[in-house]
Amino acid sequence: MLPELLAQIPAHEEIGSVTADGAYDTRKCQEVIAERGAHAVIPPRRNAKPWKPSSAGAVTRNEALRASKYLGRALWRRWSGYHRRSRVETKMHCVKLLGQGLMARDFDRQVAELHVRIAVLNGFTALGIPMTEAVG
Repeated sequence: MLPELLAQIPAHEEIGSVTADGAYDTRKCQEVIAERGAHAVIPPRRNAKPWKPSSAGAVTRNEALRASKYLGRALWRRWSGYHRRSRVETKMHCVKLLGQGLMARDFDRQVAELHVRIAVLNGFTALGIPMTEAVG
């Protein structure tokens, strides 16, 4: 699925990094990410073995594997920025709580509907942030 998703992004647009879970730790995914010049933030599988360094994707993946084994999985996730993925998934879950499907059929109206949902979520988030004042 990842190659098809990246193909939807025009070739002239730069991709900084691609973050995915361990299911995307495949040669094909690593190669597609490397071809786009992006940094792959994909945790190697627990039983991962180094790949032959025959391509840029394999070299990048081997570096992630070495760093993961050296630092440990938990510290590697923090160091690589992988923990941000869970924040995105949490926000997507919140968006889905406002409705699994879209009511609008027209694309522009669907975009507007999503903007309204996000505005509602941002309003709820703002209500939950404490207002603190320095005392003394």
